[in-house]
Amino acid sequence: MFPQSLLPRLSPRPFSRHLAVLTIAIGLAGCSAFQPAAQLHGNKVDADQLKELTPGTSTRADVTAVIGSPTQRAPFDDNTWIYVSEITRPRIGRTMGVEEQRVVVLTFDDRGILRGIQSKSADDSLPVSVVERKTPSPGSEASFLQQLFGNIGRFNAGGAGVPSGPSGGAPKPF
Repeated sequence: MFPQSLLPRLSPRPFSRHLAVLTIAIGLAGCSAFQPAAQLHGNKVDADQLKELTPGTSTRADVTAVIGSPTQRAPFDDNTWIYVSEITRPRIGRTMGVEEQRVVVLTFDDRGILRGIQSKSADDSLPVSVVERKTPSPGSEASFLQQLFGNIGRFNAGGAGVPSGPSGGAPKPF
């Protein structure tokens, strides 16, 4: 055996430092490794696809072949096609956070020829305020207990097990 004086002494301090650094490194690596993938919603139109379309010469069939069918059409104008895309990723509490949102608006003339291409982002959006009003409805303002006990004593005399009709059987058809 070797004498104890020749063996190097291992102090617990460097080991605990290495263990702490290793634990932090594994923890940080785990965060990026298990990050959920981004999800695409809608029809994403790339700039390369838009370069293939030429206003004045491209038709609706050309647009459909290059980009695909629109996400929606303008409500009162069938000559306006709207392509909406959104990239989302789950965040804290599994709520979806929007990373990118794009809208491409294509306008056609009455003959189906492409006339204009507009690209819009979230910066072009306008805030929408929600109106807080109540729609009046007919009826009474009965409480829960009034509704529950209001039907006590009201029942159908021709209920189950009670014969109905003139002969005591089933009612006669018209």
